[in-house]
Amino acid sequence: MSAAATSAPAARHRRAVLFMIVAAVCWSTGGLLVRQLSITNAWEIVFWRSLFMTGFVAVVLSAMHGRGMPAAVRAAGWPGIVAGLFLAGTFFFFIGSLTRTTVANTFVLMSVSPFLAAIASLVFLREPVAVRTWLAMGIAFAGILVMFGGTADAGQLVGNLLALGVSVCFAAQLTVLRKFHATVDMLPMVMIAGLWTLLPAWLLAGPFAATPRDLAVLAFMGCVQLGTGCLLATAASRTLPASELGLLALLEPILGPLWVWVLMGEHPGRSALAGGALVLAAVIANEALAAWRGRGRGAGEPLPGP
Repeated sequence: MSAAATSAPAARHRRAVLFMIVAAVCWSTGGLLVRQLSITNAWEIVFWRSLFMTGFVAVVLSAMHGRGMPAAVRAAGWPGIVAGLFLAGTFFFFIGSLTRTTVANTFVLMSVSPFLAAIASLVFLREPVAVRTWLAMGIAFAGILVMFGGTADAGQLVGNLLALGVSVCFAAQLTVLRKFHATVDMLPMVMIAGLWTLLPAWLLAGPFAATPRDLAVLAFMGCVQLGTGCLLATAASRTLPASELGLLALLEPILGPLWVWVLMGEHPGRSALAGGALVLAAVIANEALAAWRGRGRGAGEPLPGP
């Protein structure tokens, strides 16, 4: 085998790792960008963000498939439609959480998605859960209790619960894809999720109040923070195993709180720092061990991010 043939897989792996890192960085800016908005109506934020994201993904799909774009969307089938519905749920829960609690709480509580996905796989797919994952879930649960114990008011408690809703919807989305053995292209499913989102968000938003500056920020959120992040994660998922994808995706809950802490002075609070450290340590240890044991076992599930 030639040196060029040997180096090709390594080059693809490095490119996939870079794509996933950039995707996680894109996703991590969500909290910072929401804090730049003058509007606080979560429904209106979801509407504009999803509208720009749906348009962006439609343009990308058109560039990729040309006249075959409708066929590419139809190829997602019912699993793609149902999974897209759950992904749309993450959009609502994510923005709703960010408008009611700290960015740190939102991102850290979202990071338990792999654990909930493991439980869903056990219940619905009869897939066993590794002992290390059960131990990590116990530690993460203790961290969540610490975070909730430091909740200062009912509004922040609701925000924390909404963040857990992101994880629940994400776990349900992956379970649907695996249940139907779907190999759904992520981009059509993301566009489907956006379409699911638009009508309820528009109906519930009430009078729109976004300023031109708000629309510019929301356009960036839709096209870059969510759309580009999903595009790069899709490309990475063709090469990286699920365990490695999950490990690299943890850059999102780590960087997300840092942006608003360093740039805006939003301190997470002692309970959030203590509980968040437990949660992230448990998730990182579990994902790192899975990546170490599963290296070279093939590509994994795509990670859309909220």
